Amino acid sequence: QVQLAESGGGLVQPGGSLRLSCAASGSIFSINAMGWYRQAPGKQREMVAMLRSDGTIEYADSVKGRFTISGDNAKNTGYLQMNSLKPDDTAVYYCNAVGFSYPHGDEWEHWGQGTQVTVSS
Repeated sequence: QVQLAESGGGLVQPGGSLRLSCAASGSIFSINAMGWYRQAPGKQREMVAMLRSDGTIEYADSVKGRFTISGDNAKNTGYLQMNSLKPDDTAVYYCNAVGFSYPHGDEWEHWGQGTQVTVSS
């Protein structure tokens, strides 16, 4: 079994910063991609940032230049550094990862439990 545990959400003033973490644990052979998504009240879940094992990165237009996605392969952990936060960034943030597991190389995909980010003065 593979599990994703998120941390780092909270309340921050406009212009502030937060760093989200997503730690994957379990029978992980490889993580092929890890992404961050968010869902604001009354809105659909949207992709915020995606990091693939080949190094390619995607960002939603709304966060380009403000958010940075990164990963630590040794720790099976991904990060989302969020700077210059705006009230519109308020949402529940979820991490998602896909990969392969021990011992049979089964493909898996999992979501984290979500962490609330609130940007307000």
